[in-house]
Amino acid sequence: MGRRGLLVGGLAAGLGLTLPAVAHAVPVDPDGRTAPTGDAAVRAKGDPNFHPVKFRLPEPSGRKSLGTTSLHLIDDKRPDPTMPSGKRELMISLWYPSTLMDDKPLALYMPKRTATEVDDNWTGEYGLALPTGTFDFANTETHSRQNAPMQKMKHPVLLFSPGYQYSRFVNTALAEDLASRGYVVVAMDHTHETPTEFPGGRFLPGVPATQLPDPLFTRQYVETRVADARFVLDQLTQLAAGRNPAAEGTELPSGLGIGLDMRRVGMFGVGLGGYATADTMRADKRISTGLNLDGTLQDDRLKGPPAEVALKGLKQPLLLFGSDETQFVDPKKDHFDLSWATFWAVQKGGKLNLSLAGSKQKAFTDYQFVFDQVFREIYGDDPIITSVMTALVGKVEPEQSVRAQRRYIAAYFDTTLRRRPDQLLTQNSPEFPEVHVRW
Repeated sequence: MGRRGLLVGGLAAGLGLTLPAVAHAVPVDPDGRTAPTGDAAVRAKGDPNFHPVKFRLPEPSGRKSLGTTSLHLIDDKRPDPTMPSGKRELMISLWYPSTLMDDKPLALYMPKRTATEVDDNWTGEYGLALPTGTFDFANTETHSRQNAPMQKMKHPVLLFSPGYQYSRFVNTALAEDLASRGYVVVAMDHTHETPTEFPGGRFLPGVPATQLPDPLFTRQYVETRVADARFVLDQLTQLAAGRNPAAEGTELPSGLGIGLDMRRVGMFGVGLGGYATADTMRADKRISTGLNLDGTLQDDRLKGPPAEVALKGLKQPLLLFGSDETQFVDPKKDHFDLSWATFWAVQKGGKLNLSLAGSKQKAFTDYQFVFDQVFREIYGDDPIITSVMTALVGKVEPEQSVRAQRRYIAAYFDTTLRRRPDQLLTQNSPEFPEVHVRW
């Protein structure tokens, strides 16, 4: 078997797919349908084209120019003896509407050490059987200009908490799109759990990629994320009042604080970040609306019990946006989430459920288009890509998934934060047949 056959077999093995005939590198469709065999399945035309791949972020759909900056924050009220300050330290990034400044460089997707860590998680022996360095996150350009001046008007603020173990940067495309529509998106890394890089190159890798979620620690992670979010809200309030909360006193982009409307604050997150969003809303009424992207509301996804926020609901509106891996309508079917069903029954503060057909949780991150671009750069139009993408992010087409998520998420925050009702949220739309709306 040639190098390509080994690699294709490795891709399938890394995703838990069974190869009935490794010599032919034949994947089994994750939904149980056997893929074509022999030359029809592989069509080998030489070795894959291995090289570092810089990917292309989808163009933001709004009309605003974009700026971005990162801040290092220290919470004097929470001790952390592992940090140089002896206190809890965080990194956050802001994406915001800016004045047009072509002299400012486009921001890169991730700082170098973080990029190396995230690439390592997806490559090598325990990843997707791709060579180390395949995902060139550090040299991929975004659409935002580094430290550009904030547009001189007030903008609603959206906190973002990433998925379990995920960097704050792996939802950059959604953050940029919301910023292009007039929001300030503030993404948090949760130090010691998610990979975090501080000024000067100090780096903490977070929880190892091989460590699966453990119910014994999930409650601790959620409580830490809630405390992080409330602390960041405090610091943003200070920033809006004209003070600089950056640990090193770093010079801030012009007008950054003035542009924060702290009377209109929402929060959203993916997976564990969605769980943390709901819990933060329960603890802090400064957050007036929230969005949970496919995050269970219980510490043990399979056994429960539902968390307090699911048992009692919220006074603020919360959107539950689920993948095919989460449903709460039929307890006899796969992927039933008792916490969502419990929350839905008791929620009084406004509720909406959207489901993205053909998706898995990673489809709510940049990985939905990153994986697609990387595999096509290396393998061309090899049929193996379909099975690999289905196993990773689901069957939903990445470009359409991005369009649908952008449109519905913006419509939800426009409705609940800006008081601009959008009819898209009232019923299913022929423009987005993969999205089901439920009130």
